[in-house]
Parts: sequence; C-alpha cells; structure tokens
Amino acid sequence: MQNIDHIGIAVKDFKTSIPLFEKLLNTTCYKTEWVESEKVNTAFFKTGETKIELLESATPDGVVAKFIEKKGEGIHHIAFEVKDIQAEMKRLLEEGFVLLNEAPKSGADNKLVCFLHPKGTNGVLVELCQSRV
Repeated sequence: MQNIDHIGIAVKDFKTSIPLFEKLLNTTCYKTEWVESEKVNTAFFKTGETKIELLESATPDGVVAKFIEKKGEGIHHIAFEVKDIQAEMKRLLEEGFVLLNEAPKSGADNKLVCFLHPKGTNGVLVELCQSRV
C-alpha cells in the first residue's frame, strides 16, 4: 500500500453536509460524482495531501443508508492507494483477509476499488483503490 488516498464519511444529505465541510475544511467541494456500483453520490474535498469523500445514499436501502441507520453519520471507510489492485487483493487473501468483492469494481474518482470485510480489520472498512491509467 502506498498511502492514504481518502477518508470516506457517510452523511444523510449533501444539502447540509457539503456547506458544513466547506466551512470546517476552509475549502470548496471540488467535485461531486454518482457511483453506480455502490449506488451513492460522492462529494470530494482536498485538504493538504488527503482527500475527504462524503457519501450520500441514493436509495433508502443502500449500503450507506444502512450504515447510517446502524451507526449514525460518521467515518465510513479509509482508502489506501495501491499500484496493482489485483496483486494486493491476492496478497491480502493469502494473508487471510476477507474481501467483499472478488474482482475490482469501478469507484469514484476514476479508480478501481475493492473493500475488505471490517470483521478482519478491527472493525474498520478498508478500501483498496488504484487509479485508472
């Protein structure tokens, strides 16, 4: 793993959350994007070398909506950038980690992504992400 790519934060709605994070981080939201594979809307902020990704569920029964229902708004995942997502997935499987998807899928910000089951990572949902070239 190379570095932290972003921290994902689950929010109920962008109407209140985007202005809140713009004030908090003293920067503007530089992009919003629909992610079909996860059925979520995303909003991105850059602070220093780190990106913050807000996640808003597009459906009442979506994974982010279920997360908020269970745990409330807050940190949803931490994403690590990798050079070769296939090789990293293979390595982690060999180390005994459980992947939530068998193959990388399309994510926000022109990335291929894969999630690790939080039961094997001390309750933290970990995302691997690789930039598409």
